[in-house]
Amino acid sequence: MQKSPFEYSLDNKRYHTLNYYNRNKYGRKVYKAVLDCGFTCPNIDGTRGVGGCVFCDGGSGYFTRPSLTVSEQLSAEIERIERKNGSEASVIAYLQANTNTYAPAGKLAALYDSILEFPQVAGVSIGTRADCLSEEVLDVLSSLNEKTTLTVELGMQTVHEKTIGFINRGCSHEEFLDGYFRLRQRGIRVCLHIINGLPYETTEMMLETAEQTALLAPDAVKIQMLHVIKGTRLAELYSHEDFGLLTRDEYIDITVRQLELLPPETVIERITGDGDKSKLIAPLWSADKIAVLGGIDKKLAELDTMQGKRFKAIPHRACAKDAKSDFLSDCTEIPKAY
Repeated sequence: MQKSPFEYSLDNKRYHTLNYYNRNKYGRKVYKAVLDCGFTCPNIDGTRGVGGCVFCDGGSGYFTRPSLTVSEQLSAEIERIERKNGSEASVIAYLQANTNTYAPAGKLAALYDSILEFPQVAGVSIGTRADCLSEEVLDVLSSLNEKTTLTVELGMQTVHEKTIGFINRGCSHEEFLDGYFRLRQRGIRVCLHIINGLPYETTEMMLETAEQTALLAPDAVKIQMLHVIKGTRLAELYSHEDFGLLTRDEYIDITVRQLELLPPETVIERITGDGDKSKLIAPLWSADKIAVLGGIDKKLAELDTMQGKRFKAIPHRACAKDAKSDFLSDCTEIPKAY
């Protein structure tokens, strides 16, 4: 069997796959059990804003069954996974919909502990916002981190404040950095989300987001294309304004160049997104996930490149704006190669 050209891969992938991470972490394949815990979001309920981000489609929980209790959902997910894979499952309980630290600390602690009652749960992944991490909540997350393998997923999306305002994010990049480093101070694994193709962003802006992400040295990153979904404010905007959605080839090219910038140790937990095909307006090419993944693999091979190819060490404190010096000793430089 031919050896992979990339260190953190079990196959021919040229980026740090989640499969590689899970196999090394757990010694076996693990599956995501997707949950909707019934939370809302401060950018929906009026605390920080109303209506959510322009692309928000009910908290990104269309895989879930919110009519069931969390325990019922988890039981159903484990049954589905075991039925599909024919063996006893090991799962990551993925709290996906809306903001899953947006509740009193006591309520969160009880919820998280109830999830750990399932012996099949090998870890917990919590999707949230950087502005919903009070000290009390961080105490709960720290306790959970001692009991299981915890990942906190933070939606960064972009580093550009103009875009952050346009998409009604309700959380500045400065606030994002503050939440990110407070998680890092607690020793909690963090996965950052970035979106390519946000309205009016250029290729250079998307590469800048990848550069700044790399300087933070996150444990993991999820990359996806912007989806225009029926019923969102983005769909309304798209109906009368051309803000330049990427073609598939453009997305592949940009993503490959972003991978070159990201440190090789950072796990790429997602490299293209799943949208609700029944509600997807554009880009329709994003519904063909296999073609996008294959296109990225092909481009990396054609260029004989891989994740981290353009990642280099830089002077102390030359990182992303306002990054705390305690976390900069291993920081690296991204050459402005584009």
